Amino acid sequence: MSTQIVITERDLTRLQQLIDSARLQWRDQTLLDRLEGELSRAKVVSGKQVSADVVTMNSRVRVTDLDTGKEATYQVVFPRDANASKNMISVLAPIGTALLGFKVGSEIEWETPGGLRRLRIDAIEYQPESAGVAA
Repeated sequence: MSTQIVITERDLTRLQQLIDSARLQWRDQTLLDRLEGELSRAKVVSGKQVSADVVTMNSRVRVTDLDTGKEATYQVVFPRDANASKNMISVLAPIGTALLGFKVGSEIEWETPGGLRRLRIDAIEYQPESAGVAA
């Protein structure tokens, strides 16, 4: 994947702090490495500059699984806020990392424990920055 993703300055700072603290506690560093890799290739913008069609932290995103046609809505959150029954997925989960920074219309492929997933971002139902709320 070579498409550049967009991250807000605030999200970048908070995610880097998350990675740094988690590195001290986690044995499996793979998910942290993936997120750090995504952040390293991101275009960093202020919260005021981020487009309303970009997935930021705490965004609620409607996606379609391109293999099954099934639609789902996820909210990308910090690990402490993750709640599978409410479709609040951690940014450290493979799908959470995959969605972060991409725009509506993007098609993403990501390796998950269940195999390769292909998703299309159909809509952003809520984005803190466009709602005028700090993520």
